Amino acid sequence: MSPAADTHRGHLYLVTAPSGAGKTSLVRKLLESQPNLHFSISYTTRKQRPNEVDGRDYFFVDVPEFRRMIGAGEFLEHAQVFDNFYGTARRTVEQELAAGRDVLLEIDWQGAEQVRKLMPEAVSVFILPPTRAELERRLRARGTDDETVIARRLRDAVADMSHWPEFDYVVVNDEFERAVADLAAVVAGRGEASRRDRPQLKSIVSALLA
Repeated sequence: MSPAADTHRGHLYLVTAPSGAGKTSLVRKLLESQPNLHFSISYTTRKQRPNEVDGRDYFFVDVPEFRRMIGAGEFLEHAQVFDNFYGTARRTVEQELAAGRDVLLEIDWQGAEQVRKLMPEAVSVFILPPTRAELERRLRARGTDDETVIARRLRDAVADMSHWPEFDYVVVNDEFERAVADLAAVVAGRGEASRRDRPQLKSIVSALLA
């Protein structure tokens, strides 16, 4: 690709968070205000929830089909999260970027790591909850999991949050509208206030990972 053509290539944004941090709600709100930002719909083997639509929330496939796609090299990234598989179609993302459209991937830290190796120019954002107590409250508020599952999600969330230093920006989802604005600033190239190396982030992270 020539330099002139490359200047019209879209930007790729990776948004990651532990379960319960509010990532999905933030991303949906961001997309409403950013008509030029395209959301990449993931494939998953997870059971479809009553309020979800195939092709809008996820592409729901069974495990054999997912494994076939892995073998065929059709994923830009894929990972197992809890008991399910998730993956991003390589061809779809490449086509959007080549057409000059910005693309957002809502993925876990494992997937983000894979994408960064293939596309180091990607801009990555990690979403953190304000406190451990608030994270637990949000997980319980879903009303979809029993105590055993909630306890496991909390343990896994702490492990996930330990990967925050690997990301370019860190947004704390304390006040929802402010967190959306922080995300929008990153997408607009004005995310200095959300840089991962800002001093005020240290105390929040220390409490979350204690």
